[in-house]
Amino acid sequence: MKNRTLFALLLAVVLAVPVFAQQSSTPPTQPAAQTATKADSATGKDPLQPETREGFWGRMNPFARKKYVARQTQPIRDRINELDELTASNTRAIKDTDARAQQGIQLASAKASEADQHAIEAGNKAQAAQQTAQQAHTRLNTVEQVVTNIDQYQPTTQTEILFKPGQTVLSHNAKAALDEMATPLKSQRGYVVEVQGFSSGHGQVAISNSQKMAESVVRYLALNHDIPIYRIYLVGMGNAPTPASASDAKPKRITGGRVEISLLKNNLEQLASTSTVSTQDQPQQK
Repeated sequence: MKNRTLFALLLAVVLAVPVFAQQSSTPPTQPAAQTATKADSATGKDPLQPETREGFWGRMNPFARKKYVARQTQPIRDRINELDELTASNTRAIKDTDARAQQGIQLASAKASEADQHAIEAGNKAQAAQQTAQQAHTRLNTVEQVVTNIDQYQPTTQTEILFKPGQTVLSHNAKAALDEMATPLKSQRGYVVEVQGFSSGHGQVAISNSQKMAESVVRYLALNHDIPIYRIYLVGMGNAPTPASASDAKPKRITGGRVEISLLKNNLEQLASTSTVSTQDQPQQK
């Protein structure tokens, strides 16, 4: 009986010693220089302190229970979970920042392309304006030159109609010659027709005959070719001498009658052609 009692007491002491060793040991004080702060941790919390109790069995207790181990490792698991959540949050923030940065880069690139397009359009408009100004300057110079020489008529075509003595009616050949000269004038402007009549005889009789022959030419041009009367200048020269040719020593008078028709033009036609070309070359506004 005494042996059983002694064995039970001895077994109780052996089981109580580990529990007493786990609960009675106190952690030593850490040096101030080695103590970590909240700012040093990623979660902003105090760092986990390692288990420093020695106890009866030292740091390794061969009789440690599951609850004791779970209680010791639970703060580590909690801190790992917090770090995982913090890592995921940082990853999402980095992705969001990168997406906003890419969107900003694309927006800036689109704005730069739009600015380049506006610059190109402005350059094209400036070039077109410069070309228009140059054309206007050229046309102005042309107009000034034409206006300066507007009353300067130069002979271009000359036709001579011959009449028999005492005749004032146009022959078939005379009408054909007038048709050849007057037909192109329907689409032209800036011209005048000078009609001079010459007749044999003397004094007022010769002047009257030459006037009648010239009037027959003017009448034919006005009625058959619609040439305005204000473009025709008529004069009866009578028996005025014709200019001497290179083979004649002096001017000579004619026999019968003749009419000289001279077509004279100024620069008004040139101005019209220049205006047409300028209008065709001018770029169309959109």
